[in-house]
Amino acid sequence: MGRLRQRREEEIARASRVIFETEAGQTSAPQINGKLRSFALRVPQKISACSGIVIFGKRIRSIVFSTDIATIRNVDADAVFAVYPYTPQPIITEALIHAADIPVFAGVGGGLTQGKRVVNLAMFAEMQGASGVVVNAPTSNLVVRELADAVDIPIIVTAVNAEGARERIRSGASIIHVAAGAQTPEVVKKLRTQFPNLPLIATCGPSDESLEQTVLAGANAIVWTPPYPGEVFREIMAAYREGKPHP
Repeated sequence: MGRLRQRREEEIARASRVIFETEAGQTSAPQINGKLRSFALRVPQKISACSGIVIFGKRIRSIVFSTDIATIRNVDADAVFAVYPYTPQPIITEALIHAADIPVFAGVGGGLTQGKRVVNLAMFAEMQGASGVVVNAPTSNLVVRELADAVDIPIIVTAVNAEGARERIRSGASIIHVAAGAQTPEVVKKLRTQFPNLPLIATCGPSDESLEQTVLAGANAIVWTPPYPGEVFREIMAAYREGKPHP
């Protein structure tokens, strides 16, 4: 088991190095957009300052927080954070993974949904093609250990503060997702000081300033909340009512 773990770590390190060297060798990348696809959601540019996390050979810096398929298909994020406030259902996970053209991190509970059901949902998500599973802050370390034994995709554990991170890592958490509200940059900085090599995802906050603080604090990747479709429609309809073309 120790030899297998060492080989996996070597493969991850090699993939990270190859991707870094490839990106470092590029001064700029040509872009091609279709006329109809040019109107899409763009993640904040500041997210590109993150190092990213290499998962199965793909570097992920920006993660869109959405379960709206139309949004997921029209955003330039690197991955999807498919977490919602209801009991997770495999049919929802399957629909999102099928529709998305980028990796999906599927929420499998940990709050209202607990215990063996979380493990079963995680196994379903892996078989459906999820690139990782996300559990909420109340999830016990026992369940995290059971998840680590059951699935071979990253386990992302949400944290609302810096307490108990070491136990989460020992239990099998692959990535810590910091969602501490206004204290997110502070918590990220504290975790980065304690665990220099720990993969950290963090919510970006409500402003460019909070996003920049979170990136500078040491987040490897950022979860970005896009505008709701109704908000996007509002801007479009306002232009139409004024006789203007599509924004």
